[in-house]
Amino acid sequence: MKPNKPRQMDEREKLRKFRELDDAFAQALRDMEGVSQRQQQAQQQDAHQEFERRLRALMHDFRQSDTSVDTLLRTLVELGKIA
Repeated sequence: MKPNKPRQMDEREKLRKFRELDDAFAQALRDMEGVSQRQQQAQQQDAHQEFERRLRALMHDFRQSDTSVDTLLRTLVELGKIA
């Protein structure tokens, strides 16, 4: 009886395996990117809510209306003091 030799892959088999690995790697990158984007959106949403909460608290403390704050911000933008 002949000992079993490990079968060598032919070029087609190597290419097929490489494509499978490449596809799996590309999918993993897409998955990571999707998670990263969702995390980034969640962080931006949290930051926006925190900013609005703090702004509302300041408006309350200084007894400023939405209209007066809107006018102030528009003026600052027009003067180039904020973007």
